[in-house]
Amino acid sequence: MDKTYNIGPRAFVLDQDKAEDAYSAKKIINGRKTMTFNLLPLKYEWAYNLYKKMKANHWEPEDIQMQKDVEQWRSSSISQNERWIIMMGIGYFSAAEGIVGDNIQHVVRELVTAPELKLVLGRHAHEENIHADSLLYMISSLGINPHECEAMFEQIPTIVRKNEFVTRVSHKLRRDLDLTQPENKKLLAQNIFVFGQVMEGTQFYGLFGMILSLARQNKFPGIGQMFQYTLRDESNHIEVFRNLFMDLIDENPEIWTTEFRQELVEIMKEGIALEKEFIRDCLPVSTVGLSAQDFEQYIDYIADRRLDDCGLPVLNPGVQNPFPWLAEVIDVKKESNFFETKVTDYQKASALVVGNDDEL
Repeated sequence: MDKTYNIGPRAFVLDQDKAEDAYSAKKIINGRKTMTFNLLPLKYEWAYNLYKKMKANHWEPEDIQMQKDVEQWRSSSISQNERWIIMMGIGYFSAAEGIVGDNIQHVVRELVTAPELKLVLGRHAHEENIHADSLLYMISSLGINPHECEAMFEQIPTIVRKNEFVTRVSHKLRRDLDLTQPENKKLLAQNIFVFGQVMEGTQFYGLFGMILSLARQNKFPGIGQMFQYTLRDESNHIEVFRNLFMDLIDENPEIWTTEFRQELVEIMKEGIALEKEFIRDCLPVSTVGLSAQDFEQYIDYIADRRLDDCGLPVLNPGVQNPFPWLAEVIDVKKESNFFETKVTDYQKASALVVGNDDEL
């Protein structure tokens, strides 16, 4: 039913059918093109809900105290093996966060057409900037030579191979593509799967686990806090890209072939193999509570969760999580302050509020 507004001598008629047609034309790709950023009515409500959730989780690196970390970094209480884990974390993520952000802004966000998708992807890219900024804060706080970090992501072969693995997928879409063609739709779906489920969803988790393991031992609590906030963000990013992937498949079922599904599983296999090589570089020798074998099993466990969530066959049925405590840290809605072992929330006002009635 049309709606008419009579304002003085003039009548303004709003065509209900045209409005409904515009809503129906909203799609992941190949949707209605408009120069306006009209979010309403929302078609992909999950995207707006995640945007609000991500915005409420906003944090700033400088609000986290690094005094204890600096003292430990300069002391003899920390082993060279433990310092190496921090160096690998900074060296890898300094490059990886930028690669993810660049792919979001210059590939995926450019290709999706619904405004609410562009909104949440813009927030996603902004959070990658915060993560990159947190790494700069760690480097400057600890007094690490930044050229060493640059040398790590350009000269350590396992870091180079992981970065080349994802940039290869990203570069396939950096050209004019006819997204009405099934093969090009597959390229986009592959990109979203690789960055969301393989890279952020699986390959990031080896180092997350190692650094949070150190923080659990009261080593580098400030860095642990930043990585935990980063991990909370990554959980939302994985959900954004999984929903985007599943809706893209739902709207374009012709690409969901047996061959394509197997191709995605093979890509995950490659990502796992690269991550396990990287883990062995991070932990060439076992340190307190940390062994490469356990983290390799953990990656198998995480990868199977990602595959299953995307409707794909798992690679290691029945594989167990060797770090049940880490599952609690990752899955819990609030954040754990390892130094006090109490649950805390990071509020928009940049204040840490210690919970009185929740204990991990």
